[in-house]
Amino acid sequence: MRQLQPATLILALFLSACQITVQPRTSSTPEATPTSFVSETPTPFQPPDSLATEQARSQDPSPTPQPTAAVSSVWIHPGYPVALGLPDSWTETSDRPSAMVRIEPGVHPELASWVYALAAAFPTIQDEVSSAELQAAWRGGGPVIFLSGKTAAVFVSLWGEPDGEQVRVVAEAQLLDRAWRHANAWALLPFEMLEPRWKVLAVDGQSPVRRDFDPQVYALTVPFGPSGAPETVDRFLQEVAASGSPASAATNRESSRLTTVILSGVTALVRATAWTMERQGILYPAQDIGPWLREADITHISNEVPFAENCPPPIPNQPDLIFCSDPRYLALLEDIGTDVVELTGDHFHDWGTEAMYLTLELYDQLGWPYYGGGATFQEGRQAVLFEHNGNKIAFIGCNGKGGTFARADESTPGAVRCDFDWLRAEIGRLSQDGYQVIFTFQHIEYYSYWITERMADDFRAVADAGAAIVSGSQAHHPHGFEFYGDSFIHYGLGNLFFDQLSVETATGQAFIDRHVFYDGRHISTELLTLIFEDYARSRPMTSIERTALLENVFSASGWSHQE
Repeated sequence: MRQLQPATLILALFLSACQITVQPRTSSTPEATPTSFVSETPTPFQPPDSLATEQARSQDPSPTPQPTAAVSSVWIHPGYPVALGLPDSWTETSDRPSAMVRIEPGVHPELASWVYALAAAFPTIQDEVSSAELQAAWRGGGPVIFLSGKTAAVFVSLWGEPDGEQVRVVAEAQLLDRAWRHANAWALLPFEMLEPRWKVLAVDGQSPVRRDFDPQVYALTVPFGPSGAPETVDRFLQEVAASGSPASAATNRESSRLTTVILSGVTALVRATAWTMERQGILYPAQDIGPWLREADITHISNEVPFAENCPPPIPNQPDLIFCSDPRYLALLEDIGTDVVELTGDHFHDWGTEAMYLTLELYDQLGWPYYGGGATFQEGRQAVLFEHNGNKIAFIGCNGKGGTFARADESTPGAVRCDFDWLRAEIGRLSQDGYQVIFTFQHIEYYSYWITERMADDFRAVADAGAAIVSGSQAHHPHGFEFYGDSFIHYGLGNLFFDQLSVETATGQAFIDRHVFYDGRHISTELLTLIFEDYARSRPMTSIERTALLENVFSASGWSHQE
């Protein structure tokens, strides 16, 4: 069985029309940098006319004589995404009209089904577009669309030649940089090219980075299949299957290889939050945001407060900061699908040793692993490890304030202090073992969107050690973001369940971060935004509320929003 080579003639015509250079269809050959796109005013995309020309020739009643192709010949579209094993009786041809079988996009039965993403730079306000809006942009009536030459070949076949100067071909390696530098741009790219600096835009409510994604109704799922005389196509498919090629369609997105992780901010079921729960019901705080939390494969909760059997009834205006929670409140954490508990919080020791041991025992009974605190310092600093759908994920964290806030030692329970020398070695070891490391901090609390220098130093230190994600669990006020090396840093998410509604406007705002992993890589982060309705319950933000928060936080991150 032979591997196909590129359809050289049609690809050459396409590249000439686009004024770019693209290397043969192999995963190891880097895509050349197109000379037409070296500035911010690139030559507009010139769509390939080769496909239309070939189709017209094939329909002409008096076509120009063409070279005779092999008796069993196959033409393969230049955008076909994978290698296909051909039986020895079939030969690839570069001449589309004379081919007995043509493998093209939009044709069934499928030999491949490829998922493409519509994406923008991460600091983009827009979350979703309709397929009608996307088609309008393709025709020149919307944002600039960047895409590679190979992807352009696919969508020209499906949608026709684009109008105007809005659709621009650039080298794959330049797509992300172009999108970040352009104030109003989208990009079309294959799902396997996603990485966290992209924001994936839903199309007609469907997003390939979500668990409920349905590729069958998604506008950017592209089938590739053989066309030709029915009996010839049947023979081709039978012989391909007999040659050992997979019977099912190749695809670049399988739900069995995807894992979603929810990271949340402060949980403290005390004071006015607990008082409201006693009156409205224990599950009341999550009645509007519960679906976000339950949907994830792994849901993280940073619960700062111990449970205690002798915990007194809650007082809304409790004068001191010595906290405990009634064990009945565990029902809320069960209801939202808690999978892992962070114990780096300042208040874990508030009600004494007995309450800490009880809390750990309750988590053990529920099968919830915990980290960042424990029965001893050694126990608390160990990572919690998950393997899900082939993705290896490690949670590890510490209390960056130290001192009396982190009391765990060789024989005493509590939160653990940060030992950066040990953390560098441990995070490096976990990374070498194939884990995507999620590091969460309990750190300095302040009330601003901006990032402090000390926090930046500590968060970047664990990123340098190899953490894929570094997240601040301490914040009562949302903080900014940073892409640092290969790491995604969110300095503070805000409160999940805590009663700071009226401290200032921003303490009633918060993020829940949904991180997406695929094939052992962190590929995307989706920002879920909430706003508090009262001292216990929050709800998803309206579009106006969400825009205001994102603009503030993106600005504090040093990013101008893309709009």
